[in-house]
Amino acid sequence: MKRKKREAAETAAPRVAIVMGSDSDMEIMRESAAVLDEFAVPYELFLTSAHRTPERTAAYADAAPARGIRAFIVGAGAAAHLAGVIASRTLLPVIGVPIDATALRGLDALLSTVQMPGGVPVAAMAIGKAGAKNGALLAVQILALGDDGLREKLAAHRRKMAADVEKKQETLR
Repeated sequence: MKRKKREAAETAAPRVAIVMGSDSDMEIMRESAAVLDEFAVPYELFLTSAHRTPERTAAYADAAPARGIRAFIVGAGAAAHLAGVIASRTLLPVIGVPIDATALRGLDALLSTVQMPGGVPVAAMAIGKAGAKNGALLAVQILALGDDGLREKLAAHRRKMAADVEKKQETLR
């Protein structure tokens, strides 16, 4: 079933861009991809650097709306400027996922993501895998504003999470 969802998502035009500042970020950003696969939301993966390839980053962000992208999920570590650079180039929602990539264990990336200047918003998620997962769920929520089918999938997802908690409670007895 998951394979069919993934294949369907791959053939449709991407609606979400998962952007990473380093190939080492893929381990974390797989969580975003898995959530988007679960909801059959087509996405694309893109590797670029705010510092090493600024022209590539700008061109990608500028062209994304014309390709059908409706939201960005951006993972970056250290100075983590990538989400802010993309946000400066687009009117689309940008969701930042801080990555634990330095001796500061992601705190530097979190602060860089959270401390955007007024007027250039970036939604800041938790550091690491939980942030990547929640970033994708936020992107799905954004897309669901105009998609009743996706909104129902979200509602079903929430109901399943609640049922799982109740089931776990039963095993405690």
